[in-house]
Amino acid sequence: MPYILVLYYSRYGHTRAMAEQIALGVEQGGLEGRLRTVPPVSATCEATEPEIPAEGTVYCSKEDLRDCSGLVLGSPTRFGNMAAPMKYFIDSTSDLWLNGSLIGKPASVFTSTGSLHGGQETTLISMMLPLLHQGMVIAGLPYSEQALHTTASGGTPYGSSHQAGGDGSRPLTEEEVALCIAQGKRMASLAKKLVTP
Repeated sequence: MPYILVLYYSRYGHTRAMAEQIALGVEQGGLEGRLRTVPPVSATCEATEPEIPAEGTVYCSKEDLRDCSGLVLGSPTRFGNMAAPMKYFIDSTSDLWLNGSLIGKPASVFTSTGSLHGGQETTLISMMLPLLHQGMVIAGLPYSEQALHTTASGGTPYGSSHQAGGDGSRPLTEEEVALCIAQGKRMASLAKKLVTP
């Protein structure tokens, strides 16, 4: 069955909450929204993570990525860039690049930051770069989405975003949820046109 891979890394739960709303939008758009995450990166070289996390979303395999009909990639912002665990996973996909496995598939991105001007747009753009190298077709959020006109927190034409606040206490706003769902629906629609028979 065709599916959109909603691949994210989340340290405090905000990016995960967005991923869940995006997957809901994918399902509303008629495709499976497959949630996957990546393990944290350890500063200790000998440390390893178990193959299956003790709780939460399953870790992404290369097969999950290779076989998807589309990808929605999400990471919290770290100094205006994606978090190291997501970058580490993306850096391991050169075999998919060599085989052209992702060429022509739709992709989009999302992020969460602590502050309103904490690098949302640079993070979103930085996540697009490896997807362009993979030959994926990048999709943003069009301004036909009314929530882009009314949001006072997250939400960009480059992809969904969330402002968690400096202490991480802010839940997703109504507009942020609406944009996540819209992004999921859009990805399902694009995948049906570009990839699925």
